Amino acid sequence: MELSVLLLFALLTGLLILLARGRPKARGHLPPGPRPLPFLGNLLQMDRKGLLKSFLRFQQKYGDVFTVYLGPRPVVIICGTEAIREALVDQAEVFSGRGKIAVVDPVFQEHGVIFANGERWKALRRFSLATMRDFGMGKRSVEERIQEEAQCLVEELRKSQESVHKEIDQVIGSDRPPALDDRAQMPYTDAVIHEIQRFADLIPIGVPHTVIKDTHFRGYILPKGTEVYPILSSALHDSRYFEKPDDFNPAHFLDASGAVKKNDAFMPFSIGKRICLGEGIARTELFLFFTTILQNFSVASPMAPEDIDLTPQETGVGNVPPNYQIQFLPRQRG
Repeated sequence: MELSVLLLFALLTGLLILLARGRPKARGHLPPGPRPLPFLGNLLQMDRKGLLKSFLRFQQKYGDVFTVYLGPRPVVIICGTEAIREALVDQAEVFSGRGKIAVVDPVFQEHGVIFANGERWKALRRFSLATMRDFGMGKRSVEERIQEEAQCLVEELRKSQESVHKEIDQVIGSDRPPALDDRAQMPYTDAVIHEIQRFADLIPIGVPHTVIKDTHFRGYILPKGTEVYPILSSALHDSRYFEKPDDFNPAHFLDASGAVKKNDAFMPFSIGKRICLGEGIARTELFLFFTTILQNFSVASPMAPEDIDLTPQETGVGNVPPNYQIQFLPRQRG
């Protein structure tokens, strides 16, 4: 019995010593943040419903740049439009490393354009861009292929009475297939697409970056190898750039004359050297599919628009749109 008591006392003493030591030495170079526990870091302080809510809560207390420990590993969290752009654009090369993702690292082992680093990543990115251009990215040929697919979707919708995702209706008065050139005549439609992307918030936390060399950032020293999480959602809902960030409002992307305006906080594909390679083709697909559907159908919902909840559902580090019931009512052609 006495031995058990001594062992318990020794264990408690060791734990108290660890707690007294507090944060690891590297912490002195990094931004402030919630105090970590030994081994567990800040995991017990994380919201069970997802990392994003926890990070946004910490942002309120510690500001746009802070450090959390995911277990024993320190991660610098960057929130807000200015801080994210300062890191990924102004210091793009320094923040161009790719952090490890435990669930995918054993599979990819730093191969592939998303997860590679260094010269391997640069070579893969050049090869990927060249290949996508060969397949027609940025050319009229790929636009024509997307239009064909959009028309196939329209035909399937005409055959089916099934419900699908998303709720938006914008009348486009033309019988011809839409083209990218139409964007100049359809600023409101383009603004609606931007707002759908912003509000859907499908990738709220950018894929982890790493610092490839020691650097100063906002008054702190980031040692080489430090992992960095850009919280894209904090930019897409930044009240400094969107008048009503929690409301669905296409006017966020329209100027006083009704033309589409650029917004520095709009970064659904991330920004900087690690920006999504498929951004261009994704924007083309969104515009052509959206406008093709709305040329051919009116969209109706069984519930009143004000009763529809547009809040994305958080699933770990990603979001998915809620399920909606929708009717596609064929338009009458004159």
